Amino acid sequence: MKITFLGTNGWYDTSTGNTICILVETEKYDIILDAGNGLYKADRYISNKKPVYLFLSHFHLDHIIGLHILGKFNFNQGLYICGQAGTKEILNKIIALPFSMPLDRLGYKIELYDLPEKKQKIPFSFEFLPLLHSSLTLGYRFELDNKVIAYCPDTGYCENAVTLAKNAGLLITECAFKPGQASDDWPHLNPETAARIAKEAAAKKLALVHFDASIYQSLEERKQAEEVAKKIFGNTVAAMDEMQIAV
Repeated sequence: MKITFLGTNGWYDTSTGNTICILVETEKYDIILDAGNGLYKADRYISNKKPVYLFLSHFHLDHIIGLHILGKFNFNQGLYICGQAGTKEILNKIIALPFSMPLDRLGYKIELYDLPEKKQKIPFSFEFLPLLHSSLTLGYRFELDNKVIAYCPDTGYCENAVTLAKNAGLLITECAFKPGQASDDWPHLNPETAARIAKEAAAKKLALVHFDASIYQSLEERKQAEEVAKKIFGNTVAAMDEMQIAV
């Protein structure tokens, strides 16, 4: 299993990277986590031989803005977009005229799955739970190729994040805040709270992503966050765009 970080910024693109998008390549499926502007790089890695499943955590624009370039791709093997209840209705409003090319005109098969209603249509094992954010946000846990990958985007520290990450081979969490920063009004993680989740969950590796572009203005600042997290959970890496991890 290979993970490629297509976009690692939160909020907006800068010279440090594109907004959040992660590709998980498994034996039978290509799985994309969120659809920030990093999505445009997906066809550099996807072979068009396996079905593509895109899991959306929530509808903040930095997580869905990349959907407007779906016309760039030729996913003849099918694209299945999955998210919280209401995903089908919301995307059919946003990925539509006058904002973008409608989904039904893209030239390849796209299906929209509201969860949990359509979970039975997805042919692999995964779980999801709500996280602690300003709007409903889902975190995910995938069990594929005898591996466990957990994805906890936009969230403050919460027990659901720990549950999703339990014994995961790789935990991918956001790290919007710098060390010591926090907000009750707009919950996000800092390096310490991200590392706390990984440690309490007994995960094997932690990857930090979704660095707020207005707070982390250089890649060096990400490395500093990595060092802080390592003091709590040693096997931590601050992800950069197009970094790859084998699990």
